[in-house]
Amino acid sequence: EIIAVAELYIALTQDMRIAFVLAGFILIIALLTEVVTNNAVAILSTPIAMSIAAQLGVSPEPFVLGVLYGANMSYMTPVGYQTKLLVMSAGGYKFADFFRAGLPLQIIMWAGISIVMTIIYEL
Repeated sequence: EIIAVAELYIALTQDMRIAFVLAGFILIIALLTEVVTNNAVAILSTPIAMSIAAQLGVSPEPFVLGVLYGANMSYMTPVGYQTKLLVMSAGGYKFADFFRAGLPLQIIMWAGISIVMTIIYEL
């Protein structure tokens, strides 16, 4: 199943540069962690990241680091991390408050990490 998911992702991104494949993968992981805990996303997606890197013939390190950073980018919803739910109720925040503040932060972090990793790993 892991190899099938990796093959599907590679098929969807077949004409893209490795940097864009990595950036897209980080974005998918970051969006998944908005609805599932970061630990679960990291555990499920690390083998997929390693399989993607192996099939592309590149080092797995940037893809595994992409999982690390993407799985911890839970800014847009209070669902991805339990402490946010506590803060939400105690502080009187609404779901929209997390989205309004989290969306710009999510975009900045995703773009920044994607650019830095492309430069560091010369993708």
